Amino acid sequence: MKRILISDGMDRNGIQKLKELGYEVVREHYEKEELKEQIKNFDAIVVRSATKLREDLLTAALETGRLKLVVRGGVGLDNIDLEFAAANGITVKNTPLASSRAVAELAVAHMFALSRFIYISNVTMRQGQWNKKQYKGTELFGKTLGIIGFGRIGLFTARLAKAIGMNVLYHRRRGKKPGFDDFHYASKKELLKKSDFISLHVPFIKEYGAVLKQEDFELMKDGVYIINTARGEVIDDDALLGALDSGKVAAAALDVFAGEPKPDERLLGHDRISLSPHVGGLTKEAQFRIGQEIVEIIEEQIGIDEYYMGA
Repeated sequence: MKRILISDGMDRNGIQKLKELGYEVVREHYEKEELKEQIKNFDAIVVRSATKLREDLLTAALETGRLKLVVRGGVGLDNIDLEFAAANGITVKNTPLASSRAVAELAVAHMFALSRFIYISNVTMRQGQWNKKQYKGTELFGKTLGIIGFGRIGLFTARLAKAIGMNVLYHRRRGKKPGFDDFHYASKKELLKKSDFISLHVPFIKEYGAVLKQEDFELMKDGVYIINTARGEVIDDDALLGALDSGKVAAAALDVFAGEPKPDERLLGHDRISLSPHVGGLTKEAQFRIGQEIVEIIEEQIGIDEYYMGA
């Protein structure tokens, strides 16, 4: 019987489906040293962002040669050593379709929270403050949203923003995306200069470093709003905090952080940052879809093996 380790949680419907298909499913988050031992005994492991499958852990799995599949429930793959896995016959898959809409909706929700001071008025009113005059907001209609990264999540975000009545600019490394003429491609420099809101939807690539650095903030409009539901490392935290303190950035919304689950305390304590604990894909609907997609991937990747082996 093929054994599956669910390391960071999975929708119960998906787990039940795997059991019905005949897999042995272990739902347990092991700390790193214990995982080095346990990973040797599984044919596949399902992770989210909490489990980091670096070379040392994957090397441990090679001792038995049993591990053949890693599934990331979500979009990003930066917590997995992809090159080492590929070089050693371990297939890595993710579930990019399942949570894209959920992340896009959170990005737009944070835009509303920032523009109407919902994130901070919810706190100050509980403290007995009636700051009506201080919370004069701004409407999203007619504003320009700049989207950096135009994959599935960026596209969903663009469509939601357009429905609100925003003008949408987008930038991606590979240039204009054919077939999406409802939205305007811009160079990164043009996007930074023209956008009232900037939303990030890119992976963190170590060799490139942060996507928004000090020099990028200097190009932006005064009073711009920043939203990050991608990866914490794509923004230089020091540069962001400096831009917030100077007023260059009116406010920022962060769902992701470097050093999760212990973000920089300066970000947590700043009164012009809207915060959420990496919940972009965490909706009931998205989790159900992720679970179903994981089951399909496992069946395709290691279920087929059983068939050809005569199991």
